[in-house]
Amino acid sequence: MDFVKALTNHNIKYVVISGYAETIYGQNRSCKEIEILTRNITFEKFLKIWLELENSYECLNIDDPVDAYNGYLRNHHAIRIIRNGSPAPVFVMRFVKSELDRALLKYRKKVSIDDKILFISSPEILIPYKLFSGAEKDLEDAKSLYKRFKKEMNMALFERYLKDLEIPEESAKKYIEDRG
Repeated sequence: MDFVKALTNHNIKYVVISGYAETIYGQNRSCKEIEILTRNITFEKFLKIWLELENSYECLNIDDPVDAYNGYLRNHHAIRIIRNGSPAPVFVMRFVKSELDRALLKYRKKVSIDDKILFISSPEILIPYKLFSGAEKDLEDAKSLYKRFKKEMNMALFERYLKDLEIPEESAKKYIEDRG
């Protein structure tokens, strides 16, 4: 929460994606990495965050903020940040690079954990993404998430991302709907 608080303090729009978001939604999984997608920011803003975090966190990729920004983030590569003295979690931070990334940021969901705010990926986009991935665990996650959220999801948005990710309707039904 301290890490995302620093992003919020500097008015940086972010969304927690992938495994940790699924954990928040109630999926039973351990998370050693927390993937954070942010809007593109200036070097000056990035440097302010870097300087704020450098006493408590370290970047595992590189120790120079100029190289972290220019060599990694601006080239759509992630930087890996960890709290000093802690083996996990690793924060994997990157800038948006695709239309899907922009949608994840645009349709993020606000959740409150112990009176702290966190933004996570919406099920309407997360489920199609899991189907797109196709890994067995992702397909199981997609089914579980769909079952849990289908009554409250924006189905038009969900169907849009099924279409955008080119997931045939019959495949989506096969993997996420109960067949009994």
